[in-house]
Amino acid sequence: MYPQSLKNLIESFKLLPGIGEKTAERLAFSVLDLEEENVEFFSEELKKAKHNIKKCSICNSLTENEICDICASKDRNNGILCIVEDPKNVFILEKTGLFHGKYHVLNGLISPLDGINPEDIGLDKLMERIKKEKFKEIIIAVKPSIEGETTALYIKSVLEGLDIVISRIASGVPIGADMEYIDIMTLERALQDRIKME
Repeated sequence: MYPQSLKNLIESFKLLPGIGEKTAERLAFSVLDLEEENVEFFSEELKKAKHNIKKCSICNSLTENEICDICASKDRNNGILCIVEDPKNVFILEKTGLFHGKYHVLNGLISPLDGINPEDIGLDKLMERIKKEKFKEIIIAVKPSIEGETTALYIKSVLEGLDIVISRIASGVPIGADMEYIDIMTLERALQDRIKME
């Protein structure tokens, strides 16, 4: 029912995660309403981002250079390494302004049911880096899921025997959440990670 170019544009938007038919249609019609120069800008920036963004050769985060700004910085705490599962998590943590150490991005999480093993998520590169850079503390900041737990426990087990403090970001009941809607795993973690009130 749509002209072919519009159909193709809708299908293109559906390639993005979380975009279904209705949202793709709405976005496609929005593009048609944009000024020509804005469409050109959008198109060019899509191409530039795809072409210029690559993984940092040290930490696997996203950068336009060989080494990302965080790895290149002299102002970061070189004794602490925060391990995350995805480059997006680096930017989320950086927005808090609270963490001043270094990062390492895994290629996902261990999931034997999906055929994803420790060697598939780049743990060999992580271990080499930990030994080479002599970190004093490792913070594991992965999601509190079965895969996250498996990955965190595996990392902890391979680091045993090294003189490194291993910690995990706390998880539990979100601020403003209604207790009746919180899943059992989250409640379990909240009880385990409870802190003393001062």
